[in-house]
Amino acid sequence: MTLGEKLSKLRKEYNYTQEQLADILGVSRQSISKWESDIAYPETDKLVKMGKLFDCSMDYLLKEDISEKQGLQPTERESLWDKLKLQIHERKSEKMIFGMPLYHIGRNAHGFFAIGLKARGIFSFGLMSRGVFSFGLLSLGVVSIGLLSLGLISAGVFSAGLLAVGSIAIGLFAAGAISVGLISFGALSVGCFSTGALAIGKYAAVGDHAYAMIAIGQTVADGSVFSHIGDLTTADIPKVVEWLDGNVPSWLGWAKEIFKFYIQ
Repeated sequence: MTLGEKLSKLRKEYNYTQEQLADILGVSRQSISKWESDIAYPETDKLVKMGKLFDCSMDYLLKEDISEKQGLQPTERESLWDKLKLQIHERKSEKMIFGMPLYHIGRNAHGFFAIGLKARGIFSFGLMSRGVFSFGLLSLGVVSIGLLSLGLISAGVFSAGLLAVGSIAIGLFAAGAISVGLISFGALSVGCFSTGALAIGKYAAVGDHAYAMIAIGQTVADGSVFSHIGDLTTADIPKVVEWLDGNVPSWLGWAKEIFKFYIQ
């Protein structure tokens, strides 16, 4: 087999188009076509790069009498990171959805499904990711999951959003080891309505140690209006509900109703 025949065979085995392989190698599609037709020959650095990409030796590529693929010797193999950098070169679907490629894989990817170091799309996966559904080290999206995550629904080590879940969570509804929100659940919980091991609330708090206007604690309850150690009794609940109805502002009415349901 000639060099061109081997390149064509390997490219198809690895499911690359000529355009995609050209992008990886930093050449034109016409160059790939000429190589595969044996009209021209790749430079040495391109041969080395293709050997690593296709996991084959230079002997296999260059010697026509060798027809069976030979893998790289251990000393020739790339590190995992080198291989990742090589594979992250652009691949893009020709099919379009909402004006975006169906999928786009690249250093800066933008597609319905986007995967890259930086990714933007409906479904995006990357070190820095933005999308409707976003997953990444730094993630921004409607539904966002990442080490540092920001979204309407957000989950991560550091998480902020309408609904936030994380080791440190900040949101309208927040749950985490340390949580801050209008309604907050956590080991250390701070909010207008708060519950947790240490619960600090503006209006109400429930926890082992509770501090708020209405404080309901198992060990400590420090409330400026109402304090109670242990579970609320049937007689206590109407008092708490009456105070909530009279003092919580109307714009927090929905949160008040959730808290009332929680204690009843």
